[in-house]
Amino acid sequence: MNEAELGSFLFILPVCSLIGLPLSAWFIAKYESRYLLLSGFLIFLIGLLGIGFAPNLALLSVTVCFFAFGLRAINISINTQAIQLQKRYGKTINGSFHGIWSFGGLCGILFATLMIYYEVPMSLHLLSVVSLGLLCCLFAAPYLLTNDLEAAGNKLILGKPDKFIFYTGLVVFCAAVCEGGIYDWSSVYFKEVVQAELFTLSYLSFMIAMTMARFFTDLLIQKIGMKRLFMASASTVIVGISILILTPTFYPALFGFFISGLGVASIFPMSFNLAGYSKKYAPGVAISIVGTYATVGVLLAPPFVGYIAHIFSLNLAFFIFIVAALLLIIFSRKAYTFL
Repeated sequence: MNEAELGSFLFILPVCSLIGLPLSAWFIAKYESRYLLLSGFLIFLIGLLGIGFAPNLALLSVTVCFFAFGLRAINISINTQAIQLQKRYGKTINGSFHGIWSFGGLCGILFATLMIYYEVPMSLHLLSVVSLGLLCCLFAAPYLLTNDLEAAGNKLILGKPDKFIFYTGLVVFCAAVCEGGIYDWSSVYFKEVVQAELFTLSYLSFMIAMTMARFFTDLLIQKIGMKRLFMASASTVIVGISILILTPTFYPALFGFFISGLGVASIFPMSFNLAGYSKKYAPGVAISIVGTYATVGVLLAPPFVGYIAHIFSLNLAFFIFIVAALLLIIFSRKAYTFL
């Protein structure tokens, strides 16, 4: 593919994710979340397998649609399961689930690195991942929550947005800008600004910090509460990004990405926790609505950083994350006024 074709192709993922959001919201409003989780996971595995075996661009595009739609269904349904389990469990545990997700991401990075190092064909690589995923699905399916469909709040009402969900959505949007933007630009920053040969170390530092911190999210919520933790998390992101902007050299930048990872870690788990307190919508519907804001944030942030970097510099473009963190503090406080 040339650059134009690649750009158009990469646009399939967020577009299909946006299409998948209202469909997933409708499904989870009518049926138990485990049905959406299992069906979404199977669609996701089919898409992943298709990416490895697609013989041409047309079929590859179709399989990426399956991949994106399945991933969105998983995201909504598995967070719904986590929030409902948290209610039955009696204390905050959602942060640990997000920590396990981050740990899975680290395992994926290491496994993919090994596959590339040993020059294993992509088809065999993804076939092995799909096989493992299918085994995990079969093992976990009997233990998923049943009868979690709420008696009220399951209708998705179009029109003027509920103020609590609106501000919670803006919190998730800011979180997506920070997390998604740093995901996509950390390695580029390390390569172009810091001029480091091992440019993936920045992403690895960020992921390690985020994974570690997410396992402490639930404890921190119990100790200081979500309202204060939102402010602490955003302030930590600001400190980390400020280090990157002011001292773009190897060790300070590596430390800056680590600090940023600590700050970002708790924001998404807390945002989905917050959505679960909606008085208007059931948890599954509320999560699907705020998930739309997250998808838009992931869609807009990376190219916007690129545009600012092109006009000024990538170093200055990272100010976007500081602005997003400051707005996150404002929106989280606003959301609490409507609880």
